[in-house]
Amino acid sequence: MSDVMQSIQETLEGMGLGYQILLVFAISMIPVIELRGALPVAMVAGMPWYIALPVAVAGNLAPVPFILLFVRKVFGWLKAHTPLGGLVARLEKKGERNIGKVQKYEFWGLTVFTGIPLPGTGAWTGALIAALMDMRLKRALVSIALGVAAAGTAITLLFFLGLKSLLGLH
Repeated sequence: MSDVMQSIQETLEGMGLGYQILLVFAISMIPVIELRGALPVAMVAGMPWYIALPVAVAGNLAPVPFILLFVRKVFGWLKAHTPLGGLVARLEKKGERNIGKVQKYEFWGLTVFTGIPLPGTGAWTGALIAALMDMRLKRALVSIALGVAAAGTAITLLFFLGLKSLLGLH
């Protein structure tokens, strides 16, 4: 194991489970990183998968209701009142580009899209797509939750099936 990886692992392991849980939950809420980044951190910290997975899923889902309820209003206000209009327009275009992949199968399309463990396909983008499609809140939440759980399961399995040894972790 490299000195850097060993140092990171020792630091995370020394934090204690309570701090590790908070760290994994917080990382899971960050756009783009989401649980795809939080689960490897949890595993490096030595957290048991049966604690890490539900914490990461919960953290990843925490912002979803707010995105579903408020993203269109927030985007509208940002475009009208701030210099962030160009960024917002790009985010909307990204969501609209992905709508076609999801719209045909709506619920299951959103579940599969959200469950693909790659950057740009997680809960944040899924929630944006659901909001742009005017999908009902409860239906969107369930679909996104299933996708996030699937992505988390895939990342956890990948970690134990090879990523752990590639990183030189014990």
